Amino acid sequence: MKRRQFLQSALTTGAGVSILPSLKVFGQSAPSNKLNIALIGTWGRGLAHFDSIADENVVALCDVWDRNLKDAVKRFPKAKVYHDWRKCLEQKDIDAVVICTTDFTHAFVANWALNRDMHVYLEKPLAITVEEARVVRANWLPRKNKLATQVGMQRHAHDNFNRVEEMIRDGAIGEFKSAYAWGNRQIPKPGYLPAAGSPPADMRYDLWLGPVKTDHPYNPEYFSGRAGANCLQWNMYWDFGAGQIGDMGSHTMDLLWNAVDCHLPTSAQAKGEPFNPDVTPVKAEMRFEHPANSWRGPISLTWYQGGAMPKPPSKYVDINKIGHGAMFKGSEGILVADFTTRVLIPLGKDGSLSYYNPRSKEELLPSVGHFQKEWINAAKSGSTPKTSCDFGYSADMIEQMCLGLVAYRVGSKLKYDGKNGQVTNNAEANELLKREYRTGWTLNG
Repeated sequence: MKRRQFLQSALTTGAGVSILPSLKVFGQSAPSNKLNIALIGTWGRGLAHFDSIADENVVALCDVWDRNLKDAVKRFPKAKVYHDWRKCLEQKDIDAVVICTTDFTHAFVANWALNRDMHVYLEKPLAITVEEARVVRANWLPRKNKLATQVGMQRHAHDNFNRVEEMIRDGAIGEFKSAYAWGNRQIPKPGYLPAAGSPPADMRYDLWLGPVKTDHPYNPEYFSGRAGANCLQWNMYWDFGAGQIGDMGSHTMDLLWNAVDCHLPTSAQAKGEPFNPDVTPVKAEMRFEHPANSWRGPISLTWYQGGAMPKPPSKYVDINKIGHGAMFKGSEGILVADFTTRVLIPLGKDGSLSYYNPRSKEELLPSVGHFQKEWINAAKSGSTPKTSCDFGYSADMIEQMCLGLVAYRVGSKLKYDGKNGQVTNNAEANELLKREYRTGWTLNG
């Protein structure tokens, strides 16, 4: 009998369930290994992971709504079923977790999983406050050489991300000066929804609210969207998300962030529509300053949303036709890109591009391939797992964006000490770097 067949037979547990915790027995690099995966949040984005994790051992499923569990239980009938993710993560044989919960619980579940030495795939955004991003990164740093992490910015797998990065780094626009990203989504809302009806009998609404401090009444409108887009019914509210910067902003800023090689900004300032204490802004503009590094000088990055837009690169280029895109300005040219295409616009009278030598085909950055599988393969690779959007890269990016929301709320330019996570010139802003949670819910459990 082959070793794998022997182990599967020897480790069979009740009800005919075969669970093979091979990573814990023989090490991550053994070719016969399968990850023991928990899927937390089984509807919406959770559905998009079914095929990716089907070749592994799906040992746990968790969702607050039985309706959402039905398809997952059919697909993975041997998995244990939970309603509370905290209880799910206590299951001892879990090696890795895919997190598709509400935005306002992302950092919670990620921290708990990291603290239990689990590999983590986390749907975007990584966090909705500066503090949450920093705690996730702090838990990841001592484990980064043994745990694979990935934030679900799956558009990163488009080869265009690599081509944009190569062109910026190789000098296609000359000396890099500034970059801009934008998203045109507009979902105005007046305020939190009033009480309406009662939660379905098979939904645990209290668990859905989770750590949210304010006891918002149930309203079916929060759950009226289609699978994969229902977050748009609630993520614009301050208690439930980070608005557009956490949603499509995570994808679009990723296109910019991948190319510019930044960590945390030294300043942030923002402007936009009048502040609504219930709802994040639709229209806003946020600007960040970043120090020089080994290959470029200091740069500014600007985020636009909800109809705010950067100045077009020329009078005959209409960037308003790009719903979600990025623009990079340099001493010799401008690069405009969306997720899958790019346009280079030389500047000056000459515009010869003679200063730019494109890479040969052999020198191009390799394709990311299947984004979810990249994480699974990294988790099974052994030491120093590598992914495109790990918790270092992604936490820095979302911390900057959440800082921009703080700058919008206080209405002044903030000086930021990224090492210590402190605004050095505004006490009110420091209080807004974090949020309060309901009693009994621990961010770093």
